[in-house]
Amino acid sequence: MTLLRTFAVTGLLLAVAAPAAAQTAAIRVDHPWSRATPAGATAGAAYMTIENAGNAEDRLTGVSSDVAAATELHEMKMADGVMKMRAVTEGLVVPAHGSVALKPGGYHVMLVGLKKPLKAGETLVLTLDFAKAGKVEVSAPVMDMTSTGPKMDHMKMH
Repeated sequence: MTLLRTFAVTGLLLAVAAPAAAQTAAIRVDHPWSRATPAGATAGAAYMTIENAGNAEDRLTGVSSDVAAATELHEMKMADGVMKMRAVTEGLVVPAHGSVALKPGGYHVMLVGLKKPLKAGETLVLTLDFAKAGKVEVSAPVMDMTSTGPKMDHMKMH
């Protein structure tokens, strides 16, 4: 009887723990990348698409990387004919069954106080922190200064 009780308790614990693992599996990061920076530059940026396959929205609450003194979520947008950039301090919502694009001229990860220039061919490691999914590590290739991003798979069906 004790063995049967042990199996029952173990099964119950696994059932309770399963939703947390499913939340982490809901977030997927596609096409992360960054641009090379010129010598002496103190800031850079990183871009990506974040997809949420889950049934509940999640929120990107922060980003960290060893390549910069600080990392911040920023948004660029036109206001009264002027392009303005602001920090996104409340985090970035990733809707359920939806996605958010971090791209030049829009949302992006700002790398402030670069410890050294970003060089084409290197890889930048970012840790994304989500309210529900937790920490997700991403490797972003550094592309040349004129790059518009990685070649996308246009044949991919959504």
